[in-house]
Amino acid sequence: PGLPPTAYKEKMKELSVLSLICSCFYSQPHPNTIYQYGDMEVKQLDKRASGQSFEVILKSPSDLSPESPVLSSPPKRKDTSLEELQKRLEAAEERRKTQEAQVLKQLAERREHEREVLHKALEENNNFSRLAEEKLNYKMELSKEIREAHLAALRERLREKELHAAEVRRNKEQREEMSG
Repeated sequence: PGLPPTAYKEKMKELSVLSLICSCFYSQPHPNTIYQYGDMEVKQLDKRASGQSFEVILKSPSDLSPESPVLSSPPKRKDTSLEELQKRLEAAEERRKTQEAQVLKQLAERREHEREVLHKALEENNNFSRLAEEKLNYKMELSKEIREAHLAALRERLREKELHAAEVRRNKEQREEMSG
């Protein structure tokens, strides 16, 4: 059995680093040199004009020592009993009901807040209308009183003029009688 593709890629990365290190230390490789690196054996072959060549031998998982990491299958889930599943379903249902009740409570609080705001706005509007009406009535009363006072003053002046005119006529008639 081979390694999974991801493990193979990792090993190839390690191998490239290993070959770089080997080429730095050993510019003239000895024939049949074998390097041990974790679960890999790297056998250096003869150097060529195009570069070095290596033979990579990956050990099988059974050959690995207990120190090196072993790729294992994911842990299996233990079998859950019907009672445990039922308990989990009941707990999930209870959480759902609790969350639903909380959402409904928040919606009810929001609606109540909206009602309060609307009621307050209507009350303020009614107060504004009442105050505006009272102010208008006051101004109309004041205007009416001023108008009546002005008319009364005009009537008084007219009456005084008529009295004066009557007196002037009487004086004129008396003069005419005396001169006449």
